Parts: sequence; C-alpha cells; structure tokens
Amino acid sequence: MLLKDLVLLFISSLILIICVLV
Repeated sequence: MLLKDLVLLFISSLILIICVLV
C-alpha cells in the first residue's frame, strides 16, 4: 500500500514538472 502511494506521488510530481517545463 505504502509503495503504491509513493509511486502515485512520484508520477504526480513527474507530471507536474513536465507541465511546468512545457
């Protein structure tokens, strides 16, 4: 469960960074 939440947080951060860079 914790690992899944961590992966979700990582993906969300990645999407946010990509949106900022684009």
